Amino acid sequence: MLLLISDANILIDIEIGGLVAPMFSLEYQFAVPDVLFYEELEEQHNYLLEMGLSARVLDEEMVRRVIALAAKYPRPGRNDLFALALAEKETCPLLTGDKALKMAAESENVEVRGTLWLVSVMVRAGTITVHVARAAFQKMRAQGRRLPWDTAEKMLAELDVGY
Repeated sequence: MLLLISDANILIDIEIGGLVAPMFSLEYQFAVPDVLFYEELEEQHNYLLEMGLSARVLDEEMVRRVIALAAKYPRPGRNDLFALALAEKETCPLLTGDKALKMAAESENVEVRGTLWLVSVMVRAGTITVHVARAAFQKMRAQGRRLPWDTAEKMLAELDVGY
C-alpha cells in the first residue's frame, strides 16, 4: 500500500467536498506529521485518525532537516516543511496544494500530488462517480478553496468520457 504524506489543506479540501470516506477507501495509506496534526487538525478534524489517518512522530534528525529546509525556503510554514521532511524521509509523494510547498518539494526531488489528482484517483478507482466529484468541487469552490477550477473541469470532462 503506497504511503502518501499530506499537508492540512488537502485534507480540508477533501473534507469540504464530502470525500473523506471515499479517500480512505483507496488503496493508499495517508499520514501527516504529528505536530501538524496536533496544531492544525486535532481540534476540528480529530475523527480523521479513526478513518485511517496516521500522525507520524518526527525524530530529531527530521527536526534538524526542517530547520535546514526553513533556512532554504522561508515561504512554506513550519508545519508544511514537517510534511515535506516526512515525505522525503519516507520516499513517498507529498499531497499539497500550497504553491510554495510544492516548489520546495520539487526542488528537493519529492514527488507532489494534489487535490485534483486525489479526486481523479477516486473516480478511476470507482469510489466516486464523476457526478460526485463535480459536486465535491462545487462545495470546495463555494467554501473559497483555491484550486485550478478550469483544470478541474477539464479533468472531469476527460474522466466522464473514459468512465
